[in-house]
Amino acid sequence: MPAHDGWWGFVFGRLSYDALPFYSAIATTAASLVVIGALVVAGLVTWTGRWGWLWREWLTSLDHKKIGIMYVVLSLVMLSRGVIEGAMMRAQQAIALDNPGYLPPEHFAQLFSTHGSIMVFFMAMPFLTGIINFALPLQIGARDVSFPLLNSISFWLTAGGAGLIMISLVIGKFSTGGWSGYPPYTDITYSPGVGPDYWIFAITLGSIASTMTGINVAVTIYKKRCGGMTLFRMPLFCWTSLCTAILMIFAMPPLTVATGLLALDRYAGMHFFTNDGGGNMMNFANLFWLFGHPEVYILILPAFGVYSQVISNFSSKVLYGYDSLIVATMCIAVLSFTVWVHHFFTMGQSADLNAIFGIATMTIGIPTGVKIYDWILTMFRGRVRFSVPMLYSLAFMVLFTIGGLTGILLANPAIDYQVHNSVFLVAHFHNMLIPGVLYGMIAAYTYWFPKAFGFQLDEWWGRVSCGCWVTGFCLAFLPLYPLGLMGMPRRSQEFFEPAYLPFTIVAGIGALFLLAALASLFIQLVVSVRRRAELAVPAGDPWNGRTLEWGIPCPAPEYNFAVLPIVDARDAFHAAKKDGTAYPAHRFYSPIELPKNSGVGVVFGLALAAASFGLIWWMWWLVVAGGLVALGALVARSFNLDTMRVIPAEEIRRQDEAFLALVHRTPQVSRDDEAATTNMGLAEPAGV
Repeated sequence: MPAHDGWWGFVFGRLSYDALPFYSAIATTAASLVVIGALVVAGLVTWTGRWGWLWREWLTSLDHKKIGIMYVVLSLVMLSRGVIEGAMMRAQQAIALDNPGYLPPEHFAQLFSTHGSIMVFFMAMPFLTGIINFALPLQIGARDVSFPLLNSISFWLTAGGAGLIMISLVIGKFSTGGWSGYPPYTDITYSPGVGPDYWIFAITLGSIASTMTGINVAVTIYKKRCGGMTLFRMPLFCWTSLCTAILMIFAMPPLTVATGLLALDRYAGMHFFTNDGGGNMMNFANLFWLFGHPEVYILILPAFGVYSQVISNFSSKVLYGYDSLIVATMCIAVLSFTVWVHHFFTMGQSADLNAIFGIATMTIGIPTGVKIYDWILTMFRGRVRFSVPMLYSLAFMVLFTIGGLTGILLANPAIDYQVHNSVFLVAHFHNMLIPGVLYGMIAAYTYWFPKAFGFQLDEWWGRVSCGCWVTGFCLAFLPLYPLGLMGMPRRSQEFFEPAYLPFTIVAGIGALFLLAALASLFIQLVVSVRRRAELAVPAGDPWNGRTLEWGIPCPAPEYNFAVLPIVDARDAFHAAKKDGTAYPAHRFYSPIELPKNSGVGVVFGLALAAASFGLIWWMWWLVVAGGLVALGALVARSFNLDTMRVIPAEEIRRQDEAFLALVHRTPQVSRDDEAATTNMGLAEPAGV
């Protein structure tokens, strides 16, 4: 795709009319929906006069809760595109027997590349980051994260990367090199278009953001815990968040290096990964999977923490095997860096090396099995309530165990050699990531939604959505196991073996259930918003919570705690309820200092996204302008000394006393009535 001469080339680089998505009706329709959707949202905000409110209350906020909510909103938007693209691929394969179908090969290749990139980097990562952002400071009794501005910058870098992927649907084409972007296929020789460049810069922005998030979360846990909150009194979710943060700090930089070196290959004529130029493609593979396998546990560990919270809460029992769960989490974090070579079992290294990494891969299943048994024993003789988060947890334990067993099979190099490039592998990693990550994040979204917005999500629609997610997963991905054993290659746009067809049809039906699950998730949100008055839980404890966040109002105030708690037990709020000290009548109030809003994160993140867009299309003026604006925002911030505001003690006292008065006049509800409209946020205390 050559650059243009003259003023057009200076302003627009290599961008031309050919970049518009008119190469197929499907691409045109998809791009039109994105553009129309963006215009509708902008029009609604303008019509309601909410731009100023949106800027002040959300976009520039440094409140960890609002940043966490924005992360989750971003992830739900990207989840929508990811699920739709996955359904399109399943629909193509359902009719692909001796039939080119409705997706041309290049378009199909774009779909599996964008689907994987979106679901890993811009759905799962923002979802778990948002949940950690929202819940973690509340659980450790903190007012905010350690670096609020860095938190905002991290979010806007992530949003900028997601924006580049959305723009690629409208201008140009995305990479066809898969979510891993292996050269030499993504090298300039074989892919001279803008697709790999979109992938490189979107992933780079996201990886830098995740590295900064890891630093922020780790420092927050080390430095911001309330009085008495020792490490071994922290909720399990905090432990899994800490291990996740450490993994982010050490695993994301290899990815950033890999994408940076690939960019130098493409833009500066380097040969880091081209064999004929003195490089080695395996250097990229090693860098990518040095990130890639720890990334699996970056995704799964926060979900493990969520399941630990949910299972304990809805079993009305203390979490069984707390210490062993912590040890298992740390073992998983360490072992995750020792297994990356199992992705190379088919690439020709020695049998001894394969055996070593096969054993390491099998070993990592042991601490995961410990967790499953601990969760089962937590439920044993508990008073289990089958609310929506608990349903996701139960589905996870069954389906994730199946996926784990197939992982043990793939840890055997001989078996992996046979099925590595088949849909058996597709079934395995979806078997880990959908029940393991997506179910956990939706469970967390449902569990903490009242703390974010002050009302519960509609229970009936939540059950419908859960049923569709589970049914859809089983139908869409379990048939891929026998298909893989039969030899069906992954990434197949068309096939010629009649025996594959019944399984691909079942998988296509499963994709319809997944679309229904996505739709019902949004219907649940709309119905809940319309019923928010009757679903309100202002007293703050709708689930009979065990951890500190359930002792404050719903929604949580901007300062989190009127008085920072001092704890002397694990499950501190549950212990306080048992002792009758959960809602003290008299407290000493002090002024609270909070960070002022800042537009630096918005400007910095979007300016770098604009510079990246300029690099993709060779608009060098935009590269320079975006870089200067981003640098200028940081420099300007360094001269701003007025960055904090103070909430007077009298205002805090007034709000806290009003909350305590509300709690004292709110009737308690039994555990069986938690989903009823009589639940105003004061659940009956559990006995264990």
